[in-house]
Amino acid sequence: MNILKQFYSVILLSAGHALNDFYCNFLPVLLPIIMPRLDLSLTLSGLLVMVMSITSNVLQPVFGYIMDKKNLCRFLIPSVPFGAICICSIGYIDNKYMLFLLIALTGLSISTFHPLGSSLVSKTAEHRFLGTSMSFYVAGGNIGFACAPLVIVSFTQNYPLEYLPILIFPGLLIAITYFFSKLPRISTVQTGLTANKSDLCLTHLLSQRSVLSLNLSMGMRAWAHTAVATFLPLLLISAGYSAMTSGGLLTIFLVGAALGGLLGGYVGDHIGHKRLIVISLLIGLFPTWYFFSHTSNQLTAMIALFFCGASLQAPQPSSLIWAQKLLPNNAGMASGMMMGLAFGIGSAGTAVTAALADYIGLAAALLLIVIPMFLAALIAIYTPFFISAKK
Repeated sequence: MNILKQFYSVILLSAGHALNDFYCNFLPVLLPIIMPRLDLSLTLSGLLVMVMSITSNVLQPVFGYIMDKKNLCRFLIPSVPFGAICICSIGYIDNKYMLFLLIALTGLSISTFHPLGSSLVSKTAEHRFLGTSMSFYVAGGNIGFACAPLVIVSFTQNYPLEYLPILIFPGLLIAITYFFSKLPRISTVQTGLTANKSDLCLTHLLSQRSVLSLNLSMGMRAWAHTAVATFLPLLLISAGYSAMTSGGLLTIFLVGAALGGLLGGYVGDHIGHKRLIVISLLIGLFPTWYFFSHTSNQLTAMIALFFCGASLQAPQPSSLIWAQKLLPNNAGMASGMMMGLAFGIGSAGTAVTAALADYIGLAAALLLIVIPMFLAALIAIYTPFFISAKK
């Protein structure tokens, strides 16, 4: 019965993660609608996406660090509806400055929820099922992220942007559920004999070589994942495929990623989380290379794309557990680095892929993402699973 209660908490956190990532993926679909309404140039649109990336990804370790020192568990209740209210108010914005502010605030809700949610998973899950529990949490975010384009496209085809606040309701519902659960009463601060060690300064934590090495490895992994998710539809449309076919293949990639994230932690519990990360990335080189050298909607190519997504996302739960092993008294910051800063590195890498595509073509540039995948595995091999205690 106790395990069932703990698993219930994991389900609630996974549902919140799904909604949090659901709302954060509205912007790419809404951009083509708001660009002409507010006379946004491509440059300003790019800056808007950059602002979202900074406040939603780069700031996560900072929020995680604060949560490790101060008990901010009650922020769990407003974090999801706050982001929902911000992004769903976009139809009422009539100037560019307010738009940038709104997007920045939406990103802050993500930076708050991610380290808090994953930290609470590690505190509520049974230790022997930690990898499986973290997989459910990660998969929740993947599913919410994948569903957002389908929902928003359908919604905006039938209703004006001023009706978007209707979609705030699920965010309010999860907040009410959290309010009546035990989750907002679980402290994010370490207790016990090692609690005083959590007072290490931020610069000291960021200077830990093992932590930086793991973050770089997961940043390389995020580079490959983000590049595919961003440019796959453009690649297919430029190759003559319809928008529906392009969207369908992107869905195959995202579904593969969701299932890979779901199974990754479970397998890591049995074979070791470091081993899972290395094996997954190395095996993933083959389907990734095959798809981008045989890009089509043929069955073999679609199967390869599915396993490309699965192999890229399978390391995510294990990376969270690994980071929390390296920073046992700073679980929030560790989570922020794996789920935020790593994707910030990945976004920068995606910009490199885009720049490279201008010279060698998008197909060739995407084919080369096997290089950061291989580097991610190589760096992980030489990263210790624990930080050796020093006397």
